[in-house]
Amino acid sequence: MIAPIVIPAYSGNVQYYSILSHFSEVYLEQYSHYIKQTYRNRCQILTANGVMNLTIPVDKISGEKMLDKDVRISNTDWQRVHWGAIESAYNNSPFFLYYSDDIRPMYEKKYEFLLDFNLELQEVLLSLLGLDVQLKLTEHYIESSEIDFREKLSPKYKGETPNFNPKPYYQVFKEKFGFVENLSIYDLLFNMGNESILVLKDSYIK
Repeated sequence: MIAPIVIPAYSGNVQYYSILSHFSEVYLEQYSHYIKQTYRNRCQILTANGVMNLTIPVDKISGEKMLDKDVRISNTDWQRVHWGAIESAYNNSPFFLYYSDDIRPMYEKKYEFLLDFNLELQEVLLSLLGLDVQLKLTEHYIESSEIDFREKLSPKYKGETPNFNPKPYYQVFKEKFGFVENLSIYDLLFNMGNESILVLKDSYIK
């Protein structure tokens, strides 16, 4: 089976992990040019006030383009703010207490590079989800790939949603907002626990 290629993402959304659930290995592109306002440093959670964007601040990038692997996180208290928002949003979800001790340390350890944080968090999430997939960093920029999700897994992508048919699942604020699809994998994990993998596999279209 040919391995797909994706960008490293901050707590990637359900679509992102539905793709990962169908492959034994996945390539993470680290040599693409960093693009602002993408899932590289942003995820979305569902709070009592609706959908909330959590954005990791990065050092200012000047006119010269920078590779994803070289992007540095700004030295702020973003981790405390993000974890506070996550805890507030999901404290009453069925599985928050069950998984929070595994995820909270990611918001206490300091990271210099965005890629390092994303990779470590992703390994934790894959383990909690029960997904047996090997992540491989690219050794150079890959011009094209038979299964290429680098641009398609982006809030800026305007084409048809590829390989994804979101399956509704329980959400804490579903009665207030209805089902909100394709949020951060946090939303699925904290609400559905070990059944998350079933939702991911059912949401992927071959």
